[in-house]
Amino acid sequence: MSSTREKLISLLSSHTESFVSGQWLSEQLQLSRTAVWKQIKQLEEDGYKFEAVPNKGYRLLTQPNKVSENTLYWGLNTKWLGKELEHYPILDSTQGLAMEKAQLGAKEGLVIVAERQTAGRGRSRHKWHSDHTDGIWFSFVIRPKIIPTRAPQLTLLTATAVAQAIENVTGIKPSIKWPNDLLIGDKKIAGILTEMQAEHDEIHHVVVGIGLNVNQSVEDLNHEIKTIATSLKIETGETYQKQEIIQEILTNFEASYHDYLANGFEPIRRKWLAYAYRLGETIRYTVNGNVNEGIFRGIDYDGTLIVENQKQEKQKLYSAKIDWFSEVERLED
Repeated sequence: MSSTREKLISLLSSHTESFVSGQWLSEQLQLSRTAVWKQIKQLEEDGYKFEAVPNKGYRLLTQPNKVSENTLYWGLNTKWLGKELEHYPILDSTQGLAMEKAQLGAKEGLVIVAERQTAGRGRSRHKWHSDHTDGIWFSFVIRPKIIPTRAPQLTLLTATAVAQAIENVTGIKPSIKWPNDLLIGDKKIAGILTEMQAEHDEIHHVVVGIGLNVNQSVEDLNHEIKTIATSLKIETGETYQKQEIIQEILTNFEASYHDYLANGFEPIRRKWLAYAYRLGETIRYTVNGNVNEGIFRGIDYDGTLIVENQKQEKQKLYSAKIDWFSEVERLED
């Protein structure tokens, strides 16, 4: 989105209770009044409605209930995340496009949003069912000044930002299943994918991808996932404005990211534990072919999972296969 459009949206959104004159907008934007009028018309084509009164100017009446670059920017209270934003009706993968743009030098904060994905994917190349317009599918670029071994912490940080957004919007507190899924009850509501390009002790970029089921009904869910997934609409019976949820996630992430860079992982770790799925419960896990049981005690500084084994010893799990659903419906990691 151009800086002119960003500034116009900012000016109009801060004066929704009064009229702003075309002359004043012209002066603020350093554009001709004709150019301002053309910008207003473009917003009207996107679904915004204005009241225009001679000698008074323009007043915003309503904004559209749809996702677009304009509606995402309008009301987005971030300093840098999402200030460069691209919206597509359909993409194969927001993650793939964001990775390409990151490699070509895209600035930190670029957000790629798609209404549909034809080849959405999750962790370990698992397919993500996102070829419809009822969910949220987006990715963004960050360039953290941290060593590559700390990158897994960013997945946990993102999970807390999404969980907080869900709770703020719906009033329902989700759970975070280590390391990258969000659940309501025992059913998956969202997934997170983080990928990076790095060498030695330097990260060049990280792309964070988020998929969230929002307005699907039970009938809309693919038969492969119907018994293991859910949506915000299924859980609450309400339909949500997707752009507002995206804005909430971006705002939460930016705040947590700044906290993380300034104060380290500990504040994020504490927040993550408040949402942790099956914390304090016995889980089954397999290491080197051996099946064990232990109590899930938390996560360590590096983001690895900690269990207390049957000998009451703390054990860090780096590459174990964990059966989170031994007593409930199975969900693929």
